[in-house]
Formats: sequence, structure tokens, C-alpha cells
Amino acid sequence: MSVLMNRRKVIAGMGLLGLGLLTGCDTRGELSYKYGKDLSDKILGRTFKLKDTNGDVQTLSSFRGMMPMVFFGFTQCPAICPTTLARAAKIKKLMGKDGDRLQVIFITLDPERDTPQVLDAYVKAFDPSFVALYGSLEETAATAKEFDVFFEKVPSGSTYTLSHTATSYVYDSRGTLRLGLSQSLSAQECTEDLLTVMEVC
Repeated sequence: MSVLMNRRKVIAGMGLLGLGLLTGCDTRGELSYKYGKDLSDKILGRTFKLKDTNGDVQTLSSFRGMMPMVFFGFTQCPAICPTTLARAAKIKKLMGKDGDRLQVIFITLDPERDTPQVLDAYVKAFDPSFVALYGSLEETAATAKEFDVFFEKVPSGSTYTLSHTATSYVYDSRGTLRLGLSQSLSAQECTEDLLTVMEVC
């Protein structure tokens, strides 16, 4: 009887070990961030389907194995978008070799003006590894809703600008939402929190 129980314990232990190896992530406790907002209890951005500037369909799972950082904006944004993308480029450098795993994803909220060519040139000006995604007006609205991102057109002379949420959403390498970074944080502050995410997964 005791032999049978011991075998069961060993098998159960091996199963748990295998599960840990399978996930490749440390699941002990909750993450503690110094600066960003813990979004681990939120389910956002799981099912979006948008095209990259090559016309290929991309989903969240397309970036599995990387640490996606998703930001919404538009190329004619006067301040917030270029500042956030410049910060992201600096973050990658501050992270050293770990920065190779950070995948910055810029989703346009202005597909009427942001053509694939315009988007590609825009994000690549900050870092060649950055990816830009776009969709139809309907797909854009649905994706923004999925991320709980607010945006609206604001008339500006004969054209318009956009008011929008400026949070950067960070996922771990398994596609689990972990962290929200506000525009007010510095590159150094963001880097510290991103390295915390990498410690776990």
C-alpha cells in the first residue's frame, strides 16, 4: 500500500514538474510593480486580428515567445505618440540583451490616413524592429473596444486630430496581459517594471 502511495506521489510530482517546464514561467504569487499598473486580472486584446504593413494578418499569438508592448495612436499625433515610441526605443536599449525580446506593436487608430507605407516608415524611424498594425474602421473600433481604449475624432481646422488612451499594454511571453504603462513614466521606470515581467515569464 505504501509503495503504491509513494508511486502516486512521484507521478503527481513529475506531472507538476512537467507542467512547470511546459509553461516555462514562474507562477509564484502576484507580480509587484514599482511604477506601472498591474493588469493581470484583466482580459484585454486576446482576439484581435489586424494586418501588418506587409499585409499579413497578425494576432496576439503571432508574438508568442516575445514580450509584446502594445500602444494605440496615429502617425499625425503631435506629441504623445512620438514621445511614447521614442521612449520605447530607449527602453529596448536600457534592457540590454533582454530588449531583443521586447516587441513594440503600434496599432493605428486612424486607418483612413495611416496607409501601410506611412505606418511602416513612421515606426521604423524609431526602431527597425517595431511593428505597425492596421485594420478597417470597423476592425479598428472593435480592437480599441477589446483593449478598452478610448478614441474620438476632434475637428482641427479643415482636418481632424484624435483624442485617445495613451497606455502601453505589456504581455508576457505566453500572451498573458501583465502591465499597463502610463505616458508619464520615464524609460528607466518602465524598464524596471518590464524586467520584473521577464523574471516571471
